Amino acid sequence: MDGKKIIAICQSGGEFVTNKDDGSLFYTGGEAYALDINNQTVLKDFKLELAETFQCCAETMAIKYFLPGNRKTLITISKDKDLNRMINFFRDSDQVEVFVILEGAVARNVSNMPASRSSRTTVSEAEIPSDVPMDLMQTIVSDEPVETTALSVCLLNDGEKHRKAAAQWENIITGVDQRFNTFAEFREALHKYSIAHGFTYKYKKNDSHRVTAKCKTEGCPWRIYASRLSTTQLICIKKMNPEHTCGGAIVKAGYRATRGWIGSIIKEKLKVSPNYKPKDIASDIKRDYGIQLNYTQAWRAKEIAREQLQGSYKEAYSQLPLFCEKIMEANPGSLATFGTKENSSFRRLFVSFHASISGFHHCRPLIFIDSTLLYSKYQGTLLAATAADGNDDFFPVSFAVVDEETEENWHWFLLQLKSAISTTEHITFVSDFQKGIKESLIDIFGNECYHGYCLRSLAEKLNKDLKGQFSHDARRLMVQDFYAAAYASKLEVFERCLENIRAISSEAYNWVASSEPDHWANTYFAGARYNHMTSNFGQQFYSWVSEVDELPITQMVDVLRGRIMELIYRRRLESSDWVTRLTPFMENKLQNEMSKAQSLQVLRSHGSTFEVVSGETVEIVDIDNWDCSCKYWQLCGLPCCHAIAVVECLGRDVYDHCSRFFMIESYRLTYAESINPIPNVEKPEKTEMPEATIVTPPPTKRPPGRPKLKLVESVDIIKRQLQCSTCKGLGHNKKTCK
Repeated sequence: MDGKKIIAICQSGGEFVTNKDDGSLFYTGGEAYALDINNQTVLKDFKLELAETFQCCAETMAIKYFLPGNRKTLITISKDKDLNRMINFFRDSDQVEVFVILEGAVARNVSNMPASRSSRTTVSEAEIPSDVPMDLMQTIVSDEPVETTALSVCLLNDGEKHRKAAAQWENIITGVDQRFNTFAEFREALHKYSIAHGFTYKYKKNDSHRVTAKCKTEGCPWRIYASRLSTTQLICIKKMNPEHTCGGAIVKAGYRATRGWIGSIIKEKLKVSPNYKPKDIASDIKRDYGIQLNYTQAWRAKEIAREQLQGSYKEAYSQLPLFCEKIMEANPGSLATFGTKENSSFRRLFVSFHASISGFHHCRPLIFIDSTLLYSKYQGTLLAATAADGNDDFFPVSFAVVDEETEENWHWFLLQLKSAISTTEHITFVSDFQKGIKESLIDIFGNECYHGYCLRSLAEKLNKDLKGQFSHDARRLMVQDFYAAAYASKLEVFERCLENIRAISSEAYNWVASSEPDHWANTYFAGARYNHMTSNFGQQFYSWVSEVDELPITQMVDVLRGRIMELIYRRRLESSDWVTRLTPFMENKLQNEMSKAQSLQVLRSHGSTFEVVSGETVEIVDIDNWDCSCKYWQLCGLPCCHAIAVVECLGRDVYDHCSRFFMIESYRLTYAESINPIPNVEKPEKTEMPEATIVTPPPTKRPPGRPKLKLVESVDIIKRQLQCSTCKGLGHNKKTCK
């Protein structure tokens, strides 16, 4: 038993609620952390670790748990034997719930607080009433030097102190001999103390050895002096005159609050509500602390709070070299590489996990290439390559983060992609025709690939080029005919659609005829894109990106890794219960075609060629070459109703004439490999890093405003244009008609 570890799920900050039906207790709210314990764990050490985790005092906590099968009575752990007894009770389990309950008020002196190994420490909270909310008691401040850039704010002169600030911080500084872990902690406490008492102060001395501050009002005797306690690392208040002659609460104008301080106040709420808006931040700070912020000040404070929670954006770029190494170490066979500019600033990062590379070889050789803007501190673009699995769901192959979307970056991305997938099959790529990808595909893949243009981007360009020349209805009909021409499987249908466009406008007809139909029309396209006509096939992947694009770059990549890891596991689990030979989506399509085949008449022509009659329509099927004149078989990879009629006439198995990519065996192989977690990458020491591996953020930051979201695929892309009722002209109404 000594060697076996149990995971203690430690919870604090919530409350117990009684079930009215059976009297059992359950715990709701608060925070939870997982810690390893075994029979060698000492209660004192366990308490110290809990104190560090929950940022509280070890001396004032009670540790409780439920006996197995009994949730009505809480058992208290007060000595080592109690802790060992709990571990023995749960020896056959992998985990145990532990509840950390803070008894009474927080200790008056931070000398009772355990020394923290964390880079953040808790502010001294002496004499805080026990009814203060836990999230306020656990306000965390950075151990970095206090922000020197200040925001000019004013306090509300409403004649009374704000109860929240007064209750929380009035006695945060108690006087001489009070001790703090760091100078930053002392400064933070002084900041809060001054807010609660309604006065402003200025530093006379403020360095790494001592801090002296006095009331800003001339003649007021309030003073405080703190310095390091001899032979220790603690900071101690040596002198303090607590008397104010300035009127205290009356002196409120011109108070200076740092952005870092405001950030430390709001970051706990930001953790719970990531969409916490600056206007709401300003409103809450005004209500709770009497400090008036404008929108810009609240926005900057939110940025600092987000950085405190998520880590530094700048440091994330410096971690990229180690991060790429960790990806490939944790997931052998993966490709993770980055590039910088001559000044060492970030340029691009490419990631493709081994599970994605391996899985793609069991998908159709079809890749969708698209991009989306990132809304991070340093604007960038994410380039992505997705495939279609056997159930017609998206499958992530690779992605890259680049400083901007350029032809050179697309060329680099495709070069890395070819290195990752290293296949000899002819691949069909579907992408936007305007991004300079065509030349890069020819240069990198040569004749081993086909390039299909995204139909939506073409239709948008057609509409844009014709706007102002034709009415809304005319343009809508032309776009509809354009889509019909693209999906047409027979040449005569394609030409009929183009003639419909010519009837409306010869200019539009010439535009369509010169837009390289061999890259977008089914009739002429030489590759196999299985009737997928647009490049934003992996819409779910781009929605993932939009949820995490505000994170630092390494965190964003790791969250995406986690999403892909979960996706692979879930689909592998789901497919284990499938019993059909084809995946569910393809099985359903096949069954629909089989039902249509029942009414068809089959006539043998010669060799492997058959005529299939349906009313007045006759289709020619070459069963050995998997070819039908309706082109459905070739376009979709599943036999059409005409081919199925021939197969059944010959007494063959229909499933033998379906693409192997739609078989359950291929689907399971697609998701056979797993993605492993990546160990945390600590901030590298500059002395340990070669000059060539230093990466700094890109020089340009994001412009104001949020980037436009990627539009969802829709045929109806035409917005109605103004039309004058007087002259029938476009682009104006009768009031502005000249």
